[in-house]
Amino acid sequence: MTFPATAADLTWMNLALKEARRGVGLTSPNPPVGAVIVADEQIIGQGYHRAAGEPHAEIEALADARAGQDARRLRGATIYVTLEPCSTTGRTPPCTEAILQAGIRRVVYGTVDPNPAHQGGADAFFSRHGIHVTSGVLRQDCERLIRPFAKWITTGLPYVIAKAGQSLDGRITRPSSESQWITSAAARAHGRRLRQRVDAILVGAETIRQDDPQLTIRDSALSAGKEQPWRIILTRSGELPEQARVFTDEYRDRTVVLRGMEFRDVLRELGQRGILTVLIEGGGIMLGQAFHAREVDEAHWYIAPRFCGGGRPSLAGLPLPASVEMDEVQILPMGDNVLISGRPVWPTPENVTAAAPEKVP
Repeated sequence: MTFPATAADLTWMNLALKEARRGVGLTSPNPPVGAVIVADEQIIGQGYHRAAGEPHAEIEALADARAGQDARRLRGATIYVTLEPCSTTGRTPPCTEAILQAGIRRVVYGTVDPNPAHQGGADAFFSRHGIHVTSGVLRQDCERLIRPFAKWITTGLPYVIAKAGQSLDGRITRPSSESQWITSAAARAHGRRLRQRVDAILVGAETIRQDDPQLTIRDSALSAGKEQPWRIILTRSGELPEQARVFTDEYRDRTVVLRGMEFRDVLRELGQRGILTVLIEGGGIMLGQAFHAREVDEAHWYIAPRFCGGGRPSLAGLPLPASVEMDEVQILPMGDNVLISGRPVWPTPENVTAAAPEKVP
């Protein structure tokens, strides 16, 4: 039986979301999940899923309560979880059983499990055992947190984040006699933080030949526990410099070269490897292929107050079939640079028709 949410439920679920965000970028091929246990309007346990194969958020929160000598208060308590608790055995036992054994009497979760094989299993289990369930609390926030997992588990494809640093006239390269950098140091540092969210960084061969990038996570304070993302190099010719840093540094075993593959085939290959989130860092041809294939789920565009008058465009190659608007738009000034980010709204016959101007009689 499902029970309605209370005002206090929003507060506790927000804290569970805060826990879950600590696991973003660390849990693939599992989603990030957070949990908080409340008794007598006090938190007695909290935790998050730290990595695949390790205890789920619910188990971490139960362990935290017991470590704090609050085990007796678990009986009759409420657990808040950002995602429907798992009801099947995988690498770890089902969390539904652990919740039952702990004596918890109410379960509040944010969103259902997008995996069709598991969806609804928790509600059925708790109903059989007389545990009260409230679902859909801060559902949109909880769904937003697991978008990469939801896409991967339902389509087999990773969630794609596109990033570019460009001039006002849409160029990602400057004249050869000038510095290679278009955006400011602050904007570039901000952009590198996106690497902490992803399982793989995708670039084209020309980026390797021209820029010799490292494609590493450089801020150890922010990336504690984060494994170096895979560095995926796409090439048609296979002609790549052997001394490039991605082939010679300490993370060279995390570099993969894929040759002669179409963009959607690349995504299928990465999805089969358990890669849930991909960051495209360049160049313009690679970004153009991703947009043309309509496989960009999130975009981050760093724009500098500069005109280059030539050079490579940020989106090159095949033209887009139609213009693409952005939803959930955020604008963040960075000194004299600006970041515009959001989610592309891909045109469909319905919304293209709706957006078309009326004919003047």
